[in-house]
Amino acid sequence: HRMLQAAGQVFRYAVATGRARSDPAVHLRGALRAKEKTRNLAALSETELPDYLKALAAYEGHPQTKLALRLLMLTFVRTGELRGAQWEEFELEKAQWRIPAERMKMKSEHIVPLSTQSIDVIRDLHKLNDGRRYVFGNQADHEKPMSENTMIYALYRMGYHSRATAHGFRATASTILNEQGFRPDVIERQLAHVERNKVRAAYHRTEYMAERRKMMQHWADYLDSLVN
Repeated sequence: HRMLQAAGQVFRYAVATGRARSDPAVHLRGALRAKEKTRNLAALSETELPDYLKALAAYEGHPQTKLALRLLMLTFVRTGELRGAQWEEFELEKAQWRIPAERMKMKSEHIVPLSTQSIDVIRDLHKLNDGRRYVFGNQADHEKPMSENTMIYALYRMGYHSRATAHGFRATASTILNEQGFRPDVIERQLAHVERNKVRAAYHRTEYMAERRKMMQHWADYLDSLVN
């Protein structure tokens, strides 16, 4: 549909400037099937979390994959942001992960406050991949990040085919933290959802950091409590 729109603009310009006699793209309008309604990615509910966390603890696949799924749950970043993580992005002395703008979906730098549990995961990863470019390296080629299918296949092996997706952890965290009383603006900022209002976006860029740090540690402690 976007291609049709762009082509129509080109041909209408061509007609207006004498370069074409008509807009052939107009004949395709109505011929293309409407886009199907987007389905929400499968996400775990609060009642399903304890069993999932126990299954993850018992996972016997590659240690890096297990740690990736744990860090994804602890930070609820997007999967691409996690897979492409590089060591210099982590500032453990400040307990934060600074994801550069070029790696973010909305092209804006994002800071992820790190819980003590997240820092433990990163230290475990350092033992596995020290000296490599990526925190989550590709096992076949260390100059590349982990495959985008690695985590979803691990979920399949854990018995969560069609029941959960790696990206769905974001929805799980958002739902539970909202129900636990954290402010929606704080949660949305941590999810790196861009504020449409440019003035509010500029104001919120560095806002809520103290609340976000508290929330992320609470979230990590909450996940531990479900297992215990």
